[in-house]
Amino acid sequence: MQKRPTERQAGIVELVRADGFRTIEQLAERFDVTPQTIRRDVNALCDEGLLRRRHGGVEPSLEHENIAYRARKVLNVNDKRKIAALVAREIPNGASLFFSIGTTPELVANALLQHRDLRIFTNNLNVAYVAATNDSFEVTLIGGRLRNRDRDVLGPEVEAFFNSYKVDYGIFGVGGIDPDGSLLDFDEQEVRARSAILKNARKSYLVADHTKFGRNAVVRGGSIRDVSAFFTDCPPPDHIAEMITTAGVALHAPEPDADFPTFFISEED
Repeated sequence: MQKRPTERQAGIVELVRADGFRTIEQLAERFDVTPQTIRRDVNALCDEGLLRRRHGGVEPSLEHENIAYRARKVLNVNDKRKIAALVAREIPNGASLFFSIGTTPELVANALLQHRDLRIFTNNLNVAYVAATNDSFEVTLIGGRLRNRDRDVLGPEVEAFFNSYKVDYGIFGVGGIDPDGSLLDFDEQEVRARSAILKNARKSYLVADHTKFGRNAVVRGGSIRDVSAFFTDCPPPDHIAEMITTAGVALHAPEPDADFPTFFISEED
């Protein structure tokens, strides 16, 4: 797809990933459209690698690499906005922050736009673009080779960049969280950059929605026990909650029916 998934297409992905195989007829009934419309949506999503065709329907894809950024921007976006609003409540004006790659950190940057005088250091071009819209922010962006697909920079220079500073808060996401608490990603360079953020931030904030629990990313780096606080959209599995409580990690999840401010992720592709 040349464009990001529509709201309906994002809903199809979320439903199939949560519940498994669905027929075209089931999806058409669920989203109140014709089977032909669903078939077009499914074909586009499968071409993008978000789902996988199976006779009569569609099933979750096998994730050997992460989903394209433009697709991830609309997946679980309301849950990610809740996470971002929780993080914004913890950040004071005048703070210094690292931001990692990923769509949830980008939404945190959006949620912080009412703050003043933040100093932001990032390898995420999407975060830098958002943060630069606040004239009081000072934004430092690492140079290097841009990953066009994700609009970020990775490599040895990124580790050196984060190792050059000591900041108040490090904001980062992950590809997945293993049942044993291991933090997982799809690329060794992503793990090394995240480790540098964690090491050089006085407080490390992990931001991850519920779909990251048990997600099968293959590169391990660190543990959920290592972070200062974990921000998510709903209570984690009991064994994860017990694990982080024992480790002294602060858990932030929204209360049911809590009100959150409305803000929007950048529409730039």
